[in-house]
Amino acid sequence: MQQPSGHRSPAAYFERVDAKRFRATEHVGGGWNPAEQHVAPSFGLLAHAVEADRDARRSDGLRLARLSYDILGIIPIDVVDIEVAVLRPGRTIELVEARLSHAGRVALILRAWLMQEYDTAAFAGTSLPRIAPPEQMEPWEPGSVWPGGFVRSVDVRRAQIEPGRASYWLRTAVAMIDGEQVSATARALGMLDISNGITPRATPEAVAFPNLDLTAHLFAPPSGEWLGLDTTVSFGAGGFGLTHSIIHDSGGPVGAVSQCLTVRPRL
Repeated sequence: MQQPSGHRSPAAYFERVDAKRFRATEHVGGGWNPAEQHVAPSFGLLAHAVEADRDARRSDGLRLARLSYDILGIIPIDVVDIEVAVLRPGRTIELVEARLSHAGRVALILRAWLMQEYDTAAFAGTSLPRIAPPEQMEPWEPGSVWPGGFVRSVDVRRAQIEPGRASYWLRTAVAMIDGEQVSATARALGMLDISNGITPRATPEAVAFPNLDLTAHLFAPPSGEWLGLDTTVSFGAGGFGLTHSIIHDSGGPVGAVSQCLTVRPRL
């Protein structure tokens, strides 16, 4: 979408139009097609919409525990609409659905479980290994592989092990919504989908491998400037693939994320 003459895109992925509509900026340009949206920022926008709806309805701050996104189609760089509905209300657990649409067509669906917090500090722990901190990894430019505004908005530090296997850290100075604060969880969800392109098993010139979904499970809310991922990409022999990552913040692992891939040779 061309911006009006004299319009300057803010340092944000979206501008609010009204209570339910948001205008995407040039910073959301996708890797497969720069004229379409990369879904990562929209994933964060939907997470924020669920949290904003929660806070408008209740004051106990239920935490996002599982977020399952389905991608129904491409999204132009244009104004999008968001609707939120509670599917399963509850005092300590809720299932909430958020839908993002463009011109009346639903493009993304999020179903999120929200849960009450309890003090389980005495039992906290995980056997998932930590990854090296960002200062021990080399800078890597995803724009060397991918086009589009989104990958150029993210600062990456990567330790590549082999094609399809890497650990890395991400951060961005670009706001989710111009002039508005969002939670650290929503900001993290706004970067997670990039995991499918940070350590590809094959070049995007040789094979297309877009994801159809993304499901994240969080056992602790991510915090801090950097988001860490320990990623393994797997391709089967029949055109199916999986990108699986353990999510980290500076304190260690906080969850996991998986993406189902359709793998399509170009040659």
